[in-house]
Amino acid sequence: MTHVMPRATPPSPRTGRRRSALRHALVGIAALLMLACALPAATAASGRAARAADGDTATRRQQAAVKHISDAVGVVHTMDNEAGMAALLDRARGVFIVPTYGRAALGVGGAGGAGVLMVRRTDGTWGNPAFFDIGGVSIGLQAGAEGGPIALLLLNQKAVDSFRNRNNFSVSADAGLTVVNFARMAQGSTAGDVVVWSGSKGLFGNAVTVGVNDVRYNRRLTEAYYGKPTTALQAIDSTEVNAQADALRKVLGSPPAPAGSGGKAGGR
Repeated sequence: MTHVMPRATPPSPRTGRRRSALRHALVGIAALLMLACALPAATAASGRAARAADGDTATRRQQAAVKHISDAVGVVHTMDNEAGMAALLDRARGVFIVPTYGRAALGVGGAGGAGVLMVRRTDGTWGNPAFFDIGGVSIGLQAGAEGGPIALLLLNQKAVDSFRNRNNFSVSADAGLTVVNFARMAQGSTAGDVVVWSGSKGLFGNAVTVGVNDVRYNRRLTEAYYGKPTTALQAIDSTEVNAQADALRKVLGSPPAPAGSGGKAGGR
């Protein structure tokens, strides 16, 4: 007796379509699950990359700020070689040093530069640095010249307050400040709220008065240096001692000796 196996009934077209739809749905669900697992990892990686980039930028800014201070030390050494400059530094209520100023064009120096501000405390010691940028220097009819280091000696509180109270300003006659060219000063002259010095001979030509335009507080550089949010006023008026600026304080000199004490002013 022969046993005949029943023949399999082929699936109907409708059943095939349902199975195909189910397979596509399962594939889609699997893809969604994989994407859901990958997104947090990708987001975390992106966040780590962004934090690393921010950290690199902050580090570069901090290094730039420290270099500005180091360069400013060399500028003060150069300034001390000028006759009469040591006495002016001893009198100064503050000093703003731009280690590298760009090319000066006819009438206005357009390149600008970044600088370090140091202000004396009430006891005569030098405070902590704050960073500012400058836009241009008004130098009358002086022809174009290579730039170099420049410094502004702030001889009274009015000049210091320009930096303390405003984040964008000018140091010029238009701002109510007399800015005198050091190269043209008579020996022993006390004229001027600000004395501007240049390490590049001829930068200011024969101009008697000079103006510094578009002085701006460099918040990013200052905050990178201190590692925290810092306003110009907080940096200038801070009573903490920032050890990184010790070399600059030392070269700027100790407080002038009291009148009548017979001591040597400045201690440099």
